[in-house]
Amino acid sequence: MSRAITAAVLRHPEQPFRLEELRLPEPAEDQILVRVVASGMCHTDLMPRQPGSFVRPPIVVGHEGAGVVETIGPGVTDVAVGDHVVLSFDSCGACQNCRDGHPAYCRTFWRRNMGGQARNGRAPATDAHGLPVAVRWFGQSSFATHALASPRNAVTVDPTLPLHLLGPLGCSVQTGAGSIITALAVTLGDTVAVFGTGSVGLAAVMAARAVGAVTIVAVDAQPKRLELARELGATHTVSSGTEDVRRALKRIAPEGLDAALDTTGVAEVVDAALGALRLRGRCGLVGTPRGPLELSPTAVSLGRSVHGILQGDAVPHQFIPQLIELWRQGRLPFDRLLTEYALEDINEAERAMRAGEVIKPVLRPAA
Repeated sequence: MSRAITAAVLRHPEQPFRLEELRLPEPAEDQILVRVVASGMCHTDLMPRQPGSFVRPPIVVGHEGAGVVETIGPGVTDVAVGDHVVLSFDSCGACQNCRDGHPAYCRTFWRRNMGGQARNGRAPATDAHGLPVAVRWFGQSSFATHALASPRNAVTVDPTLPLHLLGPLGCSVQTGAGSIITALAVTLGDTVAVFGTGSVGLAAVMAARAVGAVTIVAVDAQPKRLELARELGATHTVSSGTEDVRRALKRIAPEGLDAALDTTGVAEVVDAALGALRLRGRCGLVGTPRGPLELSPTAVSLGRSVHGILQGDAVPHQFIPQLIELWRQGRLPFDRLLTEYALEDINEAERAMRAGEVIKPVLRPAA
């Protein structure tokens, strides 16, 4: 048995997304079928466009989905038909890191999330010609009217919440906020700098304010992003396009920062972030560095540490409800980052995101 769905399919790295009708099987024993209400677009979703990427089209991407459960597999007990869910990354739940509360470092993370294939290596969807299309990107492939997921990566939420806003909680907001709150353990009275003010960086700024950091520095080259960072909680901003970042940070925090978070992946920025730390300060890196990471001799001396972070080191079933509560209290207004597009306008959403015209596009399939 299978059903017809509409999905934005990427056929070639250099071609636009194209809406197509696919056939998607009914959920297997440990799966659920979710009608997608909205899905955030993230730069990670553009990985299949990168030269030499291990992700092979044709594929449906999208990994910040939110929707309503329509069907469950016969072995599913934790999720029910009609539940409202936010979809996050997939994990096994059984390996040592999952058992220790670090599912983003699941032993099977890459196989489950980054290839778009089902765990048996096959693509569970087929196109009009009966040919396979990968639809398990981050355990969901939510740039579609429907997505197959599992109870492991589906977080049930209050059905009275505005579901169309919640998708970005599954990745970008979770990554930025989790990096501050969980991975770097920023707390009341700390000083922190965030390098890069995209959706992850701005979520980090909001989280730093929410936990009571006394100094929050946002660093970016775009004046409008820095202005928004101020509105969302930054106490200081540094324009990397017009200022000497190292000197500016030294002026703001003469004794050094407690923590820094880099969202850019630029080696020179990472080095500057490390250099701005106090003794035993900690620096978190999200995203993959763009080339070799060369650091100055003193960057990691004096007790400073570098921490690579995936998904904010969060446990989605625990952390996403916390983020929702902060949002309800007005302390994490992530909805200010969102711009909605119809799913059929996905290529315009991608263009606007690449151009920096919008921070977080959210795609909404036709009802």
